[in-house]
This record gives sequence, structure tokens and C-alpha cells, in this order.
Amino acid sequence: MGKTIIQKIFQAHSPDGAEVEPGSIIWLDLDIRSARDFAGANVVKNYRAHYGDAPVADKTKTFFTFDLVVPPNNIPYANNQQICRIWAREQGVKVYDVDAGIGSHVAIEEGLAYPGSTFVGTDSHLNILGAIGAFGQGMGDQDIAFTFKTGKTWFEVPPTMKVVVEGEYAYPCTARDLTLAVLRRLGSNGALGRAVEFYGPAIEALDLPGRITLASQITEMGGIIGFIPPSEEVLAYARERAAGKETGFFSERSDKNLVSGVYADPDAEYVETVEVDVTDLEPLIACPPSPANVVPVREVAGRRIDSVFLGSCTNGRFEDFAAVAEIVKGKRFAPGVMASVVPATRGVFEQMLRTGVLTTLFDAGFIISNAGCGGCASGHIGMTGESQVQISTSNRNFLGKQGAGETYLASPVTAAWCALKGEITVPEV
Repeated sequence: MGKTIIQKIFQAHSPDGAEVEPGSIIWLDLDIRSARDFAGANVVKNYRAHYGDAPVADKTKTFFTFDLVVPPNNIPYANNQQICRIWAREQGVKVYDVDAGIGSHVAIEEGLAYPGSTFVGTDSHLNILGAIGAFGQGMGDQDIAFTFKTGKTWFEVPPTMKVVVEGEYAYPCTARDLTLAVLRRLGSNGALGRAVEFYGPAIEALDLPGRITLASQITEMGGIIGFIPPSEEVLAYARERAAGKETGFFSERSDKNLVSGVYADPDAEYVETVEVDVTDLEPLIACPPSPANVVPVREVAGRRIDSVFLGSCTNGRFEDFAAVAEIVKGKRFAPGVMASVVPATRGVFEQMLRTGVLTTLFDAGFIISNAGCGGCASGHIGMTGESQVQISTSNRNFLGKQGAGETYLASPVTAAWCALKGEITVPEV
């Protein structure tokens, strides 16, 4: 019987050569292990408690990424970040500090994660790395402390389901609308405890930002990870980022051309196959209080809004902001609307700056912050007050996640039109 993507990646990283089948528990070698500012201090605390001053397994494969409240605007985050910095200096571990951006995006941009690699950290959306065909997983602080010391973790091999996206869609629909269509079909637990593989012409047509958008919402479907088989464009991107790297895989193998995709065998076995038809797809929106509470935008059109948030690991790429800039150029959004922008990484911010996208958004009235997670982190840009209605491009809208108000999740295109009109609005072609 053939193997799925996750079985192949796990088999290649199984130190004892154990057979990798769904349900089996294996030891998994890790190419990269990381901790972010949230839980990072607890990782350090657990490491010191269990391993004292012993060195990490490999400092070239161990990192901290600060992305939640950056720079810190409260004492607990400031303390946590400094605890991590001090320990990192002691260990010789690199810190991607408060200016770097979202850790999972930094991992992709910096070539730390690449197709077929394994990467764990304290980020619940680290499975976003499935966008490039890598295995990423969020874990607790005790587990991550163990990975720092040993370079491995145990894992129960999940079964894999296949999601086939039939048909094609057209603007003003985007990859976020495709993602919401999948969420509508699977619900909040349709992929529970499973790896997912995505196929179909609409999937193959996705650029890297679109793949990131889809992969970032697997957590909200209950899944372990969602793999999108790497296209030639994604492989070229990963190889370019791998050039000259001396960390992780490339500390041992210097040839960037060794980066290649991992693909399922034709006779791989899936626990379930689900079809999602996006023919004639219309703009969608996830209503409070769940990312899976998806309806067409037209069904809730006319609801007054107070704010718009653009950013997060789901839609914080340059292409997302460029699409918004095209819509709002030469315009100002509706009176009474507060709108904010948080780029995913410093690299995205720089691209916005150099291309004029940042100026266009500023002229339209957007508040523009430094790179980071933004509205996903309490205390940062994107929080709502009681009775406030917000359109957000982030990944979750549970009560309290982005404040005390009501959060609707939508594409950057839909969010832009809502900002201009001051109400939930079907985007125009």
C-alpha cells in the first residue's frame, strides 16, 4: 500500500526506521524547534528545571521568534521576551526579535522550513507550514523544552483525508473565500485529528500567499495539518531561500537543489475523501462566534461596522495588502470606521514601503503597525470593545479572541469594501 505525504515525511525522519502507519507512535527527528514570546519563558523555565545548564541538542536548529506583542506594551511580555533573550545568549541560540514578524512566516521566508522538513514550536498555527509541503506543529512548553534538549519528539501518526476542490472561481473571490468554502463544508471538527491533503485545479492555481491562507485555517477545522503539494513555483521559492543557509538541514547538506517536494503515492490510503465545489463561488464571510459559521456576504450585507483589521498569519502577505490598495486608491473609508494594517513580516513591510502600497493605505486612512501577529494577540492592534463590530482577515472569531466585540472573518477584498462603505458589503468587481 502506498503512503500519504505525512507518512513519507515521518518515515524520512524516523530515527529507528519504525514503520509509519496511521495510529502508530513514533519518535520523530526534528529539523527545527522553536518557541515564541508566548510560552517561550515557560520553555526556558522547564528546560532549566529538567536539564539545568546542559546545551541544546543543536543550536543551529533551535530558535526563538517574537511575534505576539511586539514591541511589548506590557510588563509580562517584556519580561518573557527578556528571559528568552538571556537564555538564548547563554545557549548561543538565535532570536528572531520583535522586528522580525510572525514566526511561521519568518520560517518560510528565511528558508528555515522547506518542503519535506519537520518543524515544531509553541504556535498553534505552525501547521501553516503545510503550505509549502512541510510538517509544522504547535506543542506545549514542556514538550518544546524536551525537543530543545533532544532534537526529537514522539508523535502518533494521524490518518489522512483528501479534500478535492472541484471547479474554479473568479474575482472578487480570493483564496480566503476558497478557504471559507472548505470551512463551511468541513465545519470546526471535520478534519479532527487528521492530516489533510488538498487537490484540484483551484488548489494547483494558488500562489504561495493563497496556500498560506488555506493552510492557516486547518486548526479551525480540527486538523493536525493541511498539506498542499508543492508547485514548481513553491519549490523555486524554497530553493532560493535555502541558498547559503547554514542552519537545520543545510548545516549538513549545502546543496540547495536537494530541496524537493514530498508527494503522496497514487495508491495511498485515505480515511475519507471530501469534495468541495467552488464553481460560481461568491464572496463568503464567517459570522460570530465561529470561523465555521460561514455564509455568503450578501446574507449579512448592510450590518454597520466599526472597525477593520487587515493582517495575521492568514492574510498578512504583501499580495493581500496590494489587493486592498487597488480598491482604496484615491478613496477614504467611511466616517466612523477605524481600520488597521499589520504586515506579517518585516520583509512584507519593506515591500509595501518600496512599492507605494503603504502610502496608498495610509492615504486611505489606515493605521499601519510594525510586523507581527496583530489582532490575534490580546493587547495588540485589532482588539474590539463591547458592541464593536469588526471585519477581520485573521483566523479566529471566538468570543473574546479579538476583544469583547463581534468579529466577522472575511477576505482582504471584502474587508476593503466594507471599510469604504462602513457596513458589511458584497465586494464589487
